[in-house]
Amino acid sequence: MSNIKIVCDSLSDIPSEYIEKYNISIVPLSVIFDGKEYIDGVDINKDEFYKMLRDNTKLPKTSQVTYIKFKEEFERHIEQGYEVLYIGGSSNASGTYQSAVMAQNDIEGGVVTFDTLSLSLGCGCMVVSAAKLAQEGKSIDEIVKHLEDIKKKSSVLFTVETLEYLQKGGRISLAKATIGNMLNIKPILCIDGGLVKPISQVRGKKQVIGKIIEILKEQHGEDFSNKCVIIGCGDNKLDLDVFKKRLIEEFENIDCLEVNMGSCICAHSGPGVLGIGCVDK
Repeated sequence: MSNIKIVCDSLSDIPSEYIEKYNISIVPLSVIFDGKEYIDGVDINKDEFYKMLRDNTKLPKTSQVTYIKFKEEFERHIEQGYEVLYIGGSSNASGTYQSAVMAQNDIEGGVVTFDTLSLSLGCGCMVVSAAKLAQEGKSIDEIVKHLEDIKKKSSVLFTVETLEYLQKGGRISLAKATIGNMLNIKPILCIDGGLVKPISQVRGKKQVIGKIIEILKEQHGEDFSNKCVIIGCGDNKLDLDVFKKRLIEEFENIDCLEVNMGSCICAHSGPGVLGIGCVDK
């Protein structure tokens, strides 16, 4: 049994069966809706969050994990005899990673932190990959080296059902959102340098999956036998089913893990989100 405890935050989206299988600990961010704070995954589940998003005109805000929460989390695992490897969401997108580093600095040994410079499904892939290596008996140094290698070749691509939520969050103007929705424009977004950025756009839902597949082939080729792949959605499971079917048709030896994307991502994208994260195993 490994003496390494993998800890991440809820900026990562990890399939629930892998959380249980590898005993991964997730430190939750908070979501603030109409002045009320909810601890992600504790005070509010994903289905409740999706419904609140659709029923409210205002976007929620996310709040980073505090230094105190990380310190308590790390010390708890160290007291149980573990070495701790914290794999965090992008330091360029949230102050959560810096909170973890501050807590690490106040603990004498036993904690290593790693900045994925990714979010959501990309983080999830790296956490799953690290957890598998820990279970195989690899050291923290070996796991971190592996993470540094796969980080360079990782990719996250996603699209949204409507431009409404990107406009509410200030990522695009009202005029662009209005015209884009009228023309049925579907943006394709990526994680670049730890931040969400546009990479392409198409018209219509049918075209968007094809474009994502085209970009994936450019980035990774067609043989996915050595890839960890997580696909995710919000409350639009039927879209995920169509996406998965196309991926299996287009790529050799692809194994798609599935997850419902959490509030930290959907707070900005809206509940109708569809995406894929991919890293080398």
